[in-house]
Amino acid sequence: MSVGSEETVAIQHAVLALLARGPSYGYELKSAFEAAAGPQWGPLNIGHLYQILDRLSRDSLVIAERQAQQVKPDRVVYQITPAGRAELGRWLDEPSPRSGGFRDDFFLKVTAAARSGSAQTVRTVLSNQRGHLLRELRNLDGLRRKAADPVVGLLLAAACRHVEADLAFVNDAEAVLLADGGTLLATLAVAPSEIVASVADASSPPKTDGAGPTRAAG
Repeated sequence: MSVGSEETVAIQHAVLALLARGPSYGYELKSAFEAAAGPQWGPLNIGHLYQILDRLSRDSLVIAERQAQQVKPDRVVYQITPAGRAELGRWLDEPSPRSGGFRDDFFLKVTAAARSGSAQTVRTVLSNQRGHLLRELRNLDGLRRKAADPVVGLLLAAACRHVEADLAFVNDAEAVLLADGGTLLATLAVAPSEIVASVADASSPPKTDGAGPTRAAG
């Protein structure tokens, strides 16, 4: 499952949770989601939301009812079904794996910089990322201090901890890759074929003398 589809599934269940509190319509759900999830999530695209609502309707997890309005166009109101409540309960009962695993863009950037053999390239990559993360941390911390909703404050604090962990990784990478003046980087600047060979050697079982294990006499 792709990261995008996993995010859609997460939003789908959050929408079910909102509808479990009572019927609602598209723009009201968008506002409720953004208020509940907090500013660290960002705005919810209304088109994406309607796609999710259509999918929930097709799966019989919600029902849609068109309601006429005197002045404005008809409004489609969504209501959770018993099957939707069961699906929401199943989701809440399960642990949540990391949505992207550990396939992180910055991990690959550090890999590329380290394999380049250039201390300046590594220094630039790490410095740029550290600056970005510090700005992000200041912004999140400012939002956390102003949050009136305790749940939103909790979510913003969790987001800050994620950024702090990323900063710790930057510090670790700097300590490992730049501490010896470039000696380690020189050994990492190898061709792809050499990388494959070194990985294969590391994963091979150790060689033993002789044709096989010695059988005890008896």
